[in-house]
Amino acid sequence: MSDGGTPAAGGPARGVRPAPAAGDSRAGHGRTTGGGRTAGDRTAPGDRTAGRGEPLVGQARAAVTRHGSADPVKALLHRHRELCERAVDPLEIAAGLEAHGVTDRTAARFRHRDVFSLAEELYARVPRGDGTRHGSAAPASGPATPWSAGALLLALLPGTLGLLTVAGLTATDGPLRAAVGVAGALGLAVALAGPAPAPGTRAWTGFLLIYALVGDGLLAELLAGGPDGPWPLDAPPLLGLALAAAPAVWCARLFATRARRRLAGSRGLADFAAGTRPLLLGVVALYTAALTGLLALVGTVLGAGPPGGGAVALGVLLFLARLLTAHGYRGAAASGLAAACAVHGLALASVLAARLPGCDLLARPVEAAFSAGGPAAVPALACGGAALALLGHATAVLGRASAHAGTAAT
Repeated sequence: MSDGGTPAAGGPARGVRPAPAAGDSRAGHGRTTGGGRTAGDRTAPGDRTAGRGEPLVGQARAAVTRHGSADPVKALLHRHRELCERAVDPLEIAAGLEAHGVTDRTAARFRHRDVFSLAEELYARVPRGDGTRHGSAAPASGPATPWSAGALLLALLPGTLGLLTVAGLTATDGPLRAAVGVAGALGLAVALAGPAPAPGTRAWTGFLLIYALVGDGLLAELLAGGPDGPWPLDAPPLLGLALAAAPAVWCARLFATRARRRLAGSRGLADFAAGTRPLLLGVVALYTAALTGLLALVGTVLGAGPPGGGAVALGVLLFLARLLTAHGYRGAAASGLAAACAVHGLALASVLAARLPGCDLLARPVEAAFSAGGPAAVPALACGGAALALLGHATAVLGRASAHAGTAAT
């Protein structure tokens, strides 16, 4: 450099930044990620819009500030290395990041347009068992696993128990008939609760099935001043609910398969949720139609007439509880069933408590419901209200990618 400020031969002019090398990752050319996208596809690094995952990116931001690194993804990879190493595809990483609060807006801080793009880069950076790095992975969106013999038998088991229970009720009488009905309802509760339910789920399911068998007759007797003797048992709803277990398993499998497939094709959490919620509502409507048809068929065969609203509401409640349990929300499923049981028990207790002097007002709500819709009004209101609450919860939580990570079709 000369004294007059003239640049030396071959050197850069003062104040002029040297052009980056061709292989420098900080060059203006986009760096290819594991998902096949370049930095030009991502949100600009200057976008600093905060998201719900703000606390989770603090470590990466601090690392960038301290070291001047142009690779903020490295700190996130270090933080979630265990998740990235055990993931079988980028979808599991995306779901895990979402479960930890990372959103599409948060992904912009890591120079990615969405969580899925960020997950693909994380997946590509982690060495696998043979020490190699996978540039990308095919999403697990292939055809559903075929029905196995065991899965088919489990789907048909409740219907078989229901048929045996109705046969036992037809062949017995008196106290033995009631014992057969209760035993059959408890056996169905175990079969309908599904695999690995929350504690108490089978007990709540058993109570609801026993009420479906004996509750309407008992309530009618209590409101009439009884019971003065054995009250009638209502077997058709129990059989219809048992036979509807196979459509319930098929609908749950359909939802899991379609949601997983949609997860593979989505390019953002909002896009996935917008497509999954209508799918959930469609599957619930499909199961409701199948359940109503089976209840009507059983009622016609057994001479009991059309199905009541209580049996339909109970079937939908059990289906939603099973669906939530299969996707990891066991506590919500148990809470919905417990709430329905509480309303049933409160209805019976209020009628009995109204017999105390000065407490006749306690039975007025049950009497009004009975007058408007008959004995089936109480289970229709109890199970219908709980089913609506579970449906609202399922619409919110099953629209998240984290609810479908690693979920096999069931």
